[in-house]
Amino acid sequence: MWEVYDELIAAVPPDLEVEDCIVGLNWILVRSRATGLVMTPLEGHPRIKLAGEIKGMPVRDLAEYIKSWNNFEAALGLAAINSVLNTPEQVESLCGRPLSSQPQMNAFTCFQEQVRGKKVTVIGHFPDLDPLARNCKLTILERRPREGDLPDPACEYILPEQDYVFITATTLINKTFPRLMELSRRARVILVGPSTPMTPVLFHYGIDTLAGTVVVEPKLIRRVVQEGGCLEIFKRGGRMVQVSRDEGLAVALSRQSREQAVQVMMGRRFSAIGAGQENFA
Repeated sequence: MWEVYDELIAAVPPDLEVEDCIVGLNWILVRSRATGLVMTPLEGHPRIKLAGEIKGMPVRDLAEYIKSWNNFEAALGLAAINSVLNTPEQVESLCGRPLSSQPQMNAFTCFQEQVRGKKVTVIGHFPDLDPLARNCKLTILERRPREGDLPDPACEYILPEQDYVFITATTLINKTFPRLMELSRRARVILVGPSTPMTPVLFHYGIDTLAGTVVVEPKLIRRVVQEGGCLEIFKRGGRMVQVSRDEGLAVALSRQSREQAVQVMMGRRFSAIGAGQENFA
């Protein structure tokens, strides 16, 4: 159950320190290599025992709190991980194209045509789902259900029958992520929201598309978080990004092939040098 969490923690270098941390009304922000965002939990004990100690601590130590059963501590852990993984440079490298080429629309809009006539479940109540609902048979699972939603225990019955499943990345915080992935193994799964770690590690756990956010204007985002902003992050420094499994793995394989080719060429070069030295001797 902990494998995915351990891999995310292991992706954080041991020598980085937390440069900044804000626990805002709607977002938690951690700054290290980049700015990591996570939605502030709606439930769980709000007490943070680390308060006053976070700035300056090793990022990996904070990242390990993603395994905490205190949702606020776990959110800080995920924000620390995102502060390392969700850098503009790493995400561009992962998707193989510049961030400026990414359409600035949410995943639900991007998948609107693909899900036409399909069974679709969204885990977590997101805004602006009406256009998606018009194209498919939509089910919304929510821990705090609104009118028309189903309570989250319904996932055991609903998810195995779905064609597409959109999962909020906050499921990594409340530890429901591993079970939801098991139940969704027949579906195409999209991990959505600014809390999403943009890493190919998640492709190995069944995620087909990562739909997250990269902070390109750290100072603007910091002010939005401080002042209690919510969707304003997308207007002031946050950029929506999507990377599919095919894109991410193709780029990784291409990079691996290039590295292997260089190694082969270097090996041949050294072999030739060695042969020349033998002849000279």
